[in-house]
Amino acid sequence: MDMPFFVLAVGLTIFGGLMIRSTEINQGLYDWVWHWITGIVGVFLALVIARIPYQNWLQFHWATYVLTNMSLIAVRLIGTSAKGAQRWITVFGFNVQPSEFAKIFVIITIAALLHKRTASKLNHVFYVLAFTAVPWLLVFIQPDLATSLVFGAIVLGMLYWANANPGWLLLLISPVIAAILDNLYKPGWIAWSIAMGIVALVCIPGRRFAISALGGLGLNLLGGELGAFAWNNLLKDYQKSRLTVFLNPDQDALAAGYHQAQSKIAIGSGEWFGWGLNQGPMTQLSFVPEQHTDFIFSAVGEELGFIGCLILISAFCLVCLRLLHIAQTAKDNFGSLLAVGVLSMIIFQMTINIGMTVGLAPVAGIPLPWMSYGRSAMLTNFIAVGIVESVANFRSRRKYY
Repeated sequence: MDMPFFVLAVGLTIFGGLMIRSTEINQGLYDWVWHWITGIVGVFLALVIARIPYQNWLQFHWATYVLTNMSLIAVRLIGTSAKGAQRWITVFGFNVQPSEFAKIFVIITIAALLHKRTASKLNHVFYVLAFTAVPWLLVFIQPDLATSLVFGAIVLGMLYWANANPGWLLLLISPVIAAILDNLYKPGWIAWSIAMGIVALVCIPGRRFAISALGGLGLNLLGGELGAFAWNNLLKDYQKSRLTVFLNPDQDALAAGYHQAQSKIAIGSGEWFGWGLNQGPMTQLSFVPEQHTDFIFSAVGEELGFIGCLILISAFCLVCLRLLHIAQTAKDNFGSLLAVGVLSMIIFQMTINIGMTVGLAPVAGIPLPWMSYGRSAMLTNFIAVGIVESVANFRSRRKYY
């Protein structure tokens, strides 16, 4: 096993419990206890999964794919609603979020599809996208925009590792950028669409009669129009507020922008070394909503300061380096892709979560891995640890050393 990776994951879990306790110490809540209990269960699962040859996942990837989609459909039929979304299923009194576990099974599915047929051909890329689209759509309509964005990051990272042309990946995300530009600055949308037409002309084979260029141009023009339609008809009011407040933080600092404004104040007040554990005034007086979940980083910033934040981010960087090392030393493409899928998931969640607490990203409801309170997310992260540790456990020792 890769012990540095395992120890870092456990250490982040312990540290997360301490910070959750600090956010709730004056409220008489015990989420930090459940955080650690779930972490202990997760560690046990990770150790068991690490002993199972990861190639077994390849044999059953279609079964896990079907079960994942069935669980997401069940959310629509018998799920529990909270805060305007239907994302949970109640099992023995506990709310389970299938979309969290779906991240792992999407990684397994994509790795299984790409381990023999790489993404070096465009039809292979579309093949992967077609199978990923089903669980992505089921998550998106819950609505769970945050998890659907994580799916996108996983797909992009794994396609890149499987030798997809970077230009193709840019074209994949270009309609989203076009949709944003269409709502913000029409000339920018037109210029971006033309630029993507040029990228398509260069990167996509079969350029006769500039079909590729027209396809890239049309894709982004259509993306802009679909973005306008989604903004007016699909996005919930709270989702719109999060996006607009991010672009203009001062427009609604007492309502939609309250979370982010208070988070930035808390982090800034920590200065270099912080107020000390359990001593931050913003944290102890509960000025930052949802601080034990999505905004746990603001508690770190206030109570442990810039140095504490730097240490935490460094720990996540070491986690990513270990994942990259495991991916590079795996004995086959399937194992390597599994590690890269987990790497993409962790990097994206860490970046967006920390970015939203300091005002560099919209509030997306993405937890900080192993730090934020959330039982389904914690178990998902440790299942991911177990799968990656299995890749490390069954690699060639000669190649490793």
